[in-house]
Amino acid sequence: MALHLSEAPAWPDHADEMFVAQGEFQVTDAPDVVLKTLLGSCVATCLFDPVARIGGMNHFLLATGPDSDAHSERYGLFAMEILINGLLKLGARKSRLRAKIFGGATMSGRMGHIGAKNCEFAIGFLELEGMPVVASSLGGGQARAIRFTPTTGRVSQLLVDDDETDVFIPPAAKRSHDDIQFFGK
Repeated sequence: MALHLSEAPAWPDHADEMFVAQGEFQVTDAPDVVLKTLLGSCVATCLFDPVARIGGMNHFLLATGPDSDAHSERYGLFAMEILINGLLKLGARKSRLRAKIFGGATMSGRMGHIGAKNCEFAIGFLELEGMPVVASSLGGGQARAIRFTPTTGRVSQLLVDDDETDVFIPPAAKRSHDDIQFFGK
């Protein structure tokens, strides 16, 4: 599946957008930043402290890896640890962190089971750490385009069909108080 993100007006209108690629993470306390990513079987965890207004996103490829690569953002445990540590360095409190998790689709071919393992890891890790998952969109068979405002915890998602070659991610048409906002093409 070849997907291309088309540039859209920033969301909100004055926002700075940052793309979080596979094996990366970003944390910020800047109110004008929107983090975005595109997921298939990978999982993105969006964590935010609603009091300190600090948040961040990671994008991991695999739940676990060989011991020699265990300290890589590609793998769930390390990706979660560096995301949490980055938030704590900015002033977030672990006890206030809230999670929204996305991805883990069952994609065709050899990687059919990877999405389910990624979902299982993310849910288990957050449960073990006592971080409530306040919203999620996991599994299924479609890729997802995600936009996250770290300082507010607001997330929008666009499900992507296999036959789409261009994905246009529009700005939010109106504000919503829902945990996840779905938007169309």
